[in-house]
Amino acid sequence: MDNWDEIRTAYQVARLGTVSGAADVLGVHHATVIRHIDALERRMGVKLFQRHTRGYTATEAGQDLLRVAQATDDQFSQLSARIKGRGNEVAGELVVTTIGGLSQLMVPLLAKFQEQYPDVALSYLTSARLFRLEYGEAHVAIRAGSPPQQPDNVVQPFLRLRSAIYGSKDYIERHGMPKIPGRMAGHRFVGVDDPSSKAPFAQWMRETIPAHQVVFRSGDMRAVRQAVLAGVGLGFLGTYEFDARDDLVEVHPPQEEWDSRLWLVTHMDLHRTTKVQAFLNFLKEHTSDFKDGTA
Repeated sequence: MDNWDEIRTAYQVARLGTVSGAADVLGVHHATVIRHIDALERRMGVKLFQRHTRGYTATEAGQDLLRVAQATDDQFSQLSARIKGRGNEVAGELVVTTIGGLSQLMVPLLAKFQEQYPDVALSYLTSARLFRLEYGEAHVAIRAGSPPQQPDNVVQPFLRLRSAIYGSKDYIERHGMPKIPGRMAGHRFVGVDDPSSKAPFAQWMRETIPAHQVVFRSGDMRAVRQAVLAGVGLGFLGTYEFDARDDLVEVHPPQEEWDSRLWLVTHMDLHRTTKVQAFLNFLKEHTSDFKDGTA
């Protein structure tokens, strides 16, 4: 295809909506972007974009082109990820994605992994978005809840995260020790800002703690953790965090119903590569001291 550069340019313009944005992504001058768009429209005999003061909006024909280019770009990304993962050395980029709130557990493990394999460049991604392993967006995903069911993925059990209710020592000194769920009047709580969260502890809090007593909410689990540590209120933290700190008080011990299961997920095309296997084996080895696979 002798006009692939033009199609790739049109794809970026349709995706980003501006010539300058496409130029930045492609590493070319904005005049080159305009020239490619004009040439492609002449070649195809149809307008691909409506030009306006805010940028470019794809026409119906432009949307058709965007869908085809998106699929092609995804396939190239998948191919690139496969090729990069075929080496026999534990080196190069390793992309790991997890649910939010696991950085206290994962970052020390990632640091140890890089000490052992210094030629690995790690990318640690946390997002509510589900990264697509089949398109090479990540090498390893750590997911929570029921076992993931996406086709062509290899799923292995990892850990069972245990959660308990904690408060800072400062909070307990100021407000006293509550009895949950018996005597909670006057106590303040910290929770997640997601009424549809399926996390077991979040569901329990919605059903048990009066809404007016939840005085701090956040969609960022790091912010929830910091709020508990700062004495804003009582909240759920992983038991592994309590073991590492002396400024927390356990207000209610962990309950089995609050546990979250974690799964290691890899795509079948990359699962057996040296780099991915080294990382999976490292995780299993360095979390084996968690009693009964719990953290």
